[in-house]
Amino acid sequence: MMLDQVVLLAAVTLLGLLEQAYFSLKVIYARRKYSVSPPAITGPPEFERIFRAQANCSEYFPIFVFSLWLAGVFFSQALAVFFGILYLYGRYLYFHGYAESSQGRLEPLYFSAKMQWVLIALSGLGVICTITQAYLGLDLLLSFTHVLGLTEHT
Repeated sequence: MMLDQVVLLAAVTLLGLLEQAYFSLKVIYARRKYSVSPPAITGPPEFERIFRAQANCSEYFPIFVFSLWLAGVFFSQALAVFFGILYLYGRYLYFHGYAESSQGRLEPLYFSAKMQWVLIALSGLGVICTITQAYLGLDLLLSFTHVLGLTEHT
């Protein structure tokens, strides 16, 4: 595989790593601000919301990275990058919404969850299509585009 075929995936992954580091720094700052020393994870509600937002984002990050790369390699780098950036934007809004109030997390949470499910669906579709093409000689994506009238029959 040529690097140009995955460089945008790498860029979104790097952006995601930077976002995770930013969230971690926000927890460190909140620990100082609200005097919550490690290993304590409880304190004022303002601290706990920031801590939970960071923990939740960290819990879902591996799922995001794997689905981003699977969708990008097996389906479309451009689509994976598009939905990956939307996911990271949703997570940014989620983090800051949660830091403000528990209710503030909901809309961005639903948005980022939808973006995550799109990446998972593209991953699954890409892997299934690759398997059927490699082992059955059937190009499902081409067949699907024919059915939709997006390509001419040859």
